[in-house]
Amino acid sequence: MASNPPTADYFQQKYGITKTHSAIVSAVEYVKPCKVLDLGCGQGRNALFLGLLGYDVTASDINPSSANVIHEIANAEGFKLNTEVYDMNQASIGDNYDLIVATVVYMFLQPQQIPAIIADMQNKTNQGGYNLIVSAMDTKDFPCHMPFSFTFTEGELAQYYQRWDLLTYEEEVGSMHAKDAAGNPIQLKFVTMLAKKPAE
Repeated sequence: MASNPPTADYFQQKYGITKTHSAIVSAVEYVKPCKVLDLGCGQGRNALFLGLLGYDVTASDINPSSANVIHEIANAEGFKLNTEVYDMNQASIGDNYDLIVATVVYMFLQPQQIPAIIADMQNKTNQGGYNLIVSAMDTKDFPCHMPFSFTFTEGELAQYYQRWDLLTYEEEVGSMHAKDAAGNPIQLKFVTMLAKKPAE
């Protein structure tokens, strides 16, 4: 385990994977080590960061090939990390969690399944637990020019979470890791939300 808290680019510098999303780095200020599900984990940039900090993490992705790499890195860093192959479109998360994360993955999902996927995330979050979502938007002031299967409209995600406490809710222009033909980062509008489920 690292003696000092890892930085967002810790795994990028050491293993060449994309750096941890800034929303995850910010979220650990609110959410202390707990049981976490990282949906659409990809290379594991967020799951590994949380695992190194002592969170009990399950890294979930539709692509089975990422699991071995994530396990190897976790083992090298001296912590355990669970992995599973899961298609978010199924809206059938198997267990309950204290924190469920989905960063930059909703835009690749089936549009008709979005309400069910969000409802499933909410239902499988323990009372007092958290959902963290970051996704591309398509708005009148900043239309999305990428061929994503789904984008949120203005205020749409907040509507799904109107009964939750919105600790962070931003709709702002940001940069993707991908670059355009001129070599510049692609600019998109993103919604970033960290919401807490009320304790009933």
